[in-house]
Amino acid sequence: MADVPTRQPPDRLVPAESLATRRKPRFADESEDYARAREALLTDEIKLRRHLEAVAERRRHLPDGPLITHDYRFLDGNGEEVGLAEMFGRHDTLITYFWMFAPERPRPCPMCTNFLGPLEANAADIGQRAALAVLGRSPVERQIGFARERGWRDLRFYQTLDDDYAMDVGGLDPVRRTESPALVVYRKDRERKVRLFWMGELSGVMSDPGQDTHCAPDPAPLWAMLDLTPGGRGSDWYPKLVY
Repeated sequence: MADVPTRQPPDRLVPAESLATRRKPRFADESEDYARAREALLTDEIKLRRHLEAVAERRRHLPDGPLITHDYRFLDGNGEEVGLAEMFGRHDTLITYFWMFAPERPRPCPMCTNFLGPLEANAADIGQRAALAVLGRSPVERQIGFARERGWRDLRFYQTLDDDYAMDVGGLDPVRRTESPALVVYRKDRERKVRLFWMGELSGVMSDPGQDTHCAPDPAPLWAMLDLTPGGRGSDWYPKLVY
């Protein structure tokens, strides 16, 4: 296992502009315009990396979140009734994703499906550090059936037994009955009580003009990869279940 570098206070870090000058182009015949623009962008990328690290550090040191006092009930893959506390297993941290797969939907949300695909690929690794659960309103056997269709093996699915959980995390509009995804992280405190640690709260009312709502950093690899391309995410393209 590689040694973890010692974190330096921000005022002791080498300026991003100086680090960017250490860039070594890998391809010959790079124009001066490209070199200048790339070095300037690299400076911003270093600053962004540092900002993301600082935000993650602040997130890790959030004060105790609210106690989860409601006894939310779910069905697991074996048909057993469980609560949030049982989903933790051996861990003190539980990552949950409520996906848009209502009983009346013929198929789950393509965007949620696209998010869960990479999560499945990393589920065994994530499971070394935290518990991971996918929650939905469809019968659990229906969720598992779709998972098998996609070749998913490591994600754990749970069915919400009523709509209290979905409504409380913002996953279900009680009036329009429309669904939204919800990424929520819970932790057990020193008394082994379940508390909210963090949840995605960037909503449509916080989006900038011309942008879809998404977290920062964006946890979806699809968008992170497209952000590296000349065309970016685009404004009218979304993933599908079948191509």
